[in-house]
Amino acid sequence: MSYADQVFIQNCKEILAHGTWDTALPVRPCWEDGESAHTVKRFGLVNRYDLRREFPVQTIRKMAFRSAVDELLWIWQKKSSNIGDLHSHIWDAWADETGSIGKAYGYQLGVKHRYREGWFDQVDRVLYDLRHDPASRRILTSLYNHHDLHEMHLYPCAWSVTFNVTGNVLNAVLNQRSQDMLTANGWNVMQYAVLLHMFAAVSDLVPGELVHVIADAHIYDRHVPIVEEIISREPYPAPTLWMDPAAEDFYSFTPDSFRLEGYRAWPLERKIPVAV
Repeated sequence: MSYADQVFIQNCKEILAHGTWDTALPVRPCWEDGESAHTVKRFGLVNRYDLRREFPVQTIRKMAFRSAVDELLWIWQKKSSNIGDLHSHIWDAWADETGSIGKAYGYQLGVKHRYREGWFDQVDRVLYDLRHDPASRRILTSLYNHHDLHEMHLYPCAWSVTFNVTGNVLNAVLNQRSQDMLTANGWNVMQYAVLLHMFAAVSDLVPGELVHVIADAHIYDRHVPIVEEIISREPYPAPTLWMDPAAEDFYSFTPDSFRLEGYRAWPLERKIPVAV
């Protein structure tokens, strides 16, 4: 049984059994038909995934692993905020007529900042510190720039990653202000597990724990029947992550550099509506 499945099932059962509904409140998201999209939520979920034991991917529904990696590289490697640089269409609803999602996500990672050692963007600063100052307790990234929020078409959900080296093991804490559990939980977990593997590989470190902190973990009203169906399934064993050993530089990874070996998963035949 995949550990990622166990965590997801436990989280969803907790939300459905003990969560708080916002049906009495005005909410921003709407469904395609214009009806308000309400949620049931739990505050402050904390999940831990030890990447030395297994790769965290759900099997109770088939995950679009390659598309998730492509989006990860779009943000962290290309540092792009234009959907023209992305192969999927998951960001189309938030893009303007030029294809931009504004000064969000990749844009923030690409902005250069001045340090004592010179000018770095956030990604290159992490790479530098992991190589030259692994004992630092300041190795982190932040996408939540209040100065630019008015120019972001969507405020960052997964907004901060703190990296920490213990011995030769690279760990990370992913902070998420908000998470749609059905559409995004499994997606973000496997994405940031891949990211941790990438940073570890190019820094001669071993990938360790990914700690995922979710402030507002919620399930949308129209997602409840789908979630109930998914969490009733019997999970398969976790697959193994293969990562191209020839990719020695962070910027040399491509979607072809990763695959899940032995991945078995339940099909998801029902269309998932997305609230915008």
